[in-house]
Amino acid sequence: MKTRWTPESWRNKPVVQMPTDYPDAHALSLVEDELRALPPLVFAGEARRLTERLADVEAGKAFLLQGGDCAESFKEFSTDNIRDTFRLLLQMAVVLTFAGRKPVVKVGRIAGQFAKPRSSAVEEIDGVELPSYRGDIINGMGFTPDERVPDPQRLLKAYNQSASTLNLLRAFAGGGYADLYNIHRWTQGFADGGIGAQYRELADKIAEALAFMEAVGVTPETHPDLSRVEVFTSHEALLLNVESALTRLDGGSGEWFDTSAHMLWIGERTRQLDGAHVEFMRGIRNPIGVKCGPTMEPDDLLPLIDALNPDNTPGRLTLIGRFGHDKVHDRLPRLMKAVKAHGKRVIWSIDPMHGNTLKASNGYKTRPFDRILGEVKGFIEVAEHEGVHPGGVHLEMTGQNVTECLGGAQAVSEDDLSSRYHTHCDPRLNADQALELAFLVAERLKSGRLNQSRAA
Repeated sequence: MKTRWTPESWRNKPVVQMPTDYPDAHALSLVEDELRALPPLVFAGEARRLTERLADVEAGKAFLLQGGDCAESFKEFSTDNIRDTFRLLLQMAVVLTFAGRKPVVKVGRIAGQFAKPRSSAVEEIDGVELPSYRGDIINGMGFTPDERVPDPQRLLKAYNQSASTLNLLRAFAGGGYADLYNIHRWTQGFADGGIGAQYRELADKIAEALAFMEAVGVTPETHPDLSRVEVFTSHEALLLNVESALTRLDGGSGEWFDTSAHMLWIGERTRQLDGAHVEFMRGIRNPIGVKCGPTMEPDDLLPLIDALNPDNTPGRLTLIGRFGHDKVHDRLPRLMKAVKAHGKRVIWSIDPMHGNTLKASNGYKTRPFDRILGEVKGFIEVAEHEGVHPGGVHLEMTGQNVTECLGGAQAVSEDDLSSRYHTHCDPRLNADQALELAFLVAERLKSGRLNQSRAA
């Protein structure tokens, strides 16, 4: 029999990827107590609504677009950056919705994506070894001993920044900025430029549809929903002391919800069946995700599904593949086949970023656009072959004009990387590259290859 779950029961399990070197444990405990007393960032009803929307994705009636920053930072926090990422997410969703004739569930990696797992606890530069940077919520990026000391006050700063980000997102989503006609005008500008000219045909068809709607009186003035959108938040549930402190009991249902975000996921490095992260996630009622990498076997995955979604609830669990463009055809089919054979109600999504990272000759960590696209195509092909709905994509991207990933229509080269390489952790698609990827996926949607429903 499973032990009784509480928001703190994870503390009795093995913990990985969480800092243990806070110099003042009492100060950390005081901050955790303060977080427990702060208002929730999101609400149980919103998380339930996302589960319902994701159930449509699982049934093949919708598509999941999940994207945003690799790791949010304190330094780059601004209205402009939040607005640009929000705008990019909406542009991509409109393109995908029009091509696939299905609603797109929009989930940002935003308002809480601060902590990052690390492959090594230490970093060495020129013979000097210091603790690794783990995200602004834990320590500083500067390569100095003081910067790399974990500071519990950073947890409160991350909470406050997340609250401010959510306020902006809600204002943008409901205050007219998300007007469907505005979104199309932004995308039309991309398609009319030299970079996006090849996508003009699809953009023109969207324009024709909007013109027809306007002609028959379907405008934002007559139909206010055209000026509003539904956007949800998500992040990796890495710092369990923060997640448990923000977990609240819903009085109406008697269920526990992690109110730090609408959706949380477990990473490839923290998915141990007997570990603390699985223990925590099994007890919250938010929709959750699990990253599935190239070392995962069906015997690893099926027990995880049983632990995290024992009632086989549609929309509860998203499996996020991250294999690499050269491994997706080899590693993904056996997982899809096993999950389908056991009747598990899950969403399949693809993260084409993490398995395609390399170091350029000039030392910059980067990701080639053609490899990112290759993994997305491979994911779709495998899903088609296995009779599974390819439910979504999970991207690290930014609305800023950065040069962090190679290639794309802009033809970002290794020499370009140094000009606008701003990431605090991993390389992100810039706005043009992300929108280009949306158009390329949309071509698949348009062809009908993604229009299958979930197999019975």
